[in-house]
Amino acid sequence: MASAVAGVGWHIVGAAMAASFYAPIERVRKWSWETTWALAGFFSWILLPIGVSLLLLPDFHGFYASMGWPLMLRVAMFGAMWGVGNVSYGLTMRYLGMSLGIGVAIGITLVVGTLVPPFMHGQVGMLFSSRGGLITMSGVGVALIGVAVVSWAGHLKEKLLKSDAQEFNLGLGLMVAVLCGIFSSGMSFAIDAAKPMEQAALGLGVNPLYAALPSYVCIMGGGALVNLSYCFIRLGALKRLSLRADLSQPGGLLVTNALLASTAGIMWYLQFFFYAWGAANIPQRLSYVNWMLHMSSYVMCGGLVGLALGEWKGVGSRPLRLLWAGILIIILAANLVGLGSAS
Repeated sequence: MASAVAGVGWHIVGAAMAASFYAPIERVRKWSWETTWALAGFFSWILLPIGVSLLLLPDFHGFYASMGWPLMLRVAMFGAMWGVGNVSYGLTMRYLGMSLGIGVAIGITLVVGTLVPPFMHGQVGMLFSSRGGLITMSGVGVALIGVAVVSWAGHLKEKLLKSDAQEFNLGLGLMVAVLCGIFSSGMSFAIDAAKPMEQAALGLGVNPLYAALPSYVCIMGGGALVNLSYCFIRLGALKRLSLRADLSQPGGLLVTNALLASTAGIMWYLQFFFYAWGAANIPQRLSYVNWMLHMSSYVMCGGLVGLALGEWKGVGSRPLRLLWAGILIIILAANLVGLGSAS
């Protein structure tokens, strides 16, 4: 039981990093979003995964050479799938607004990323026949309710503060959100496909808490290819965007922006650093719940971060009551998952 509680706790820590990583980016001044995102991504998707793996693995090059290209390519392709979902995330916000867009996209990602891997591994019977599986699946269902409640609270907040999507389009927004949710679940598929890499790291004596981290080189490398290509294509194609103009800012602003962007990238990476810690404490037979814990905790922590930053001031009592109700429902879901893991 203690191990399952620790797993849920580390997932919440990782989700808190995910929910707050964008705060430094919002403080960047006189840089295009593309330049900021590319620099943050360099830290989160390239520098840190490679740097951490260099520290963990006794033979960095030998480890990846032993994995074989078919495995690494499959893992990287799922990472690229997540990259497409990440790029389409902005369009979801554009047409549905932040809270409603996040709710729909995260809800779909939670369901697809949680349930598809067990189906692929023939574990469906266990999900609905064993006591632990039934308790855990009820936790997934409760988590979805919690995500919906928090998202609706956020939507009401945006309506009251008149900060909703400027180009609100429910039909188009829902279509993009569904695509975003499906493609974003590629991260869950990539982590599942990379299990042989995790086992190989364990075989080399890597601590179980860190054994999944070497696979991030391939997973995030695939996502980096899509995200960085998108950024640099836009920087090169749109006249109003210029990497040279961004980098020609005064020295003090340049350093400040670089520090803010790199801090955001480090925080983004830490979400999956602690995801690995959480997953290491969840029983292997219930590994499919890791994605659900991360996604639902992300929505919960996003609401708490918004409260801490004063984003809910002046919205009245109803949205706040809904927010706290949704947070409590997600906490209940996490407890159900922990109980199912211990059964």
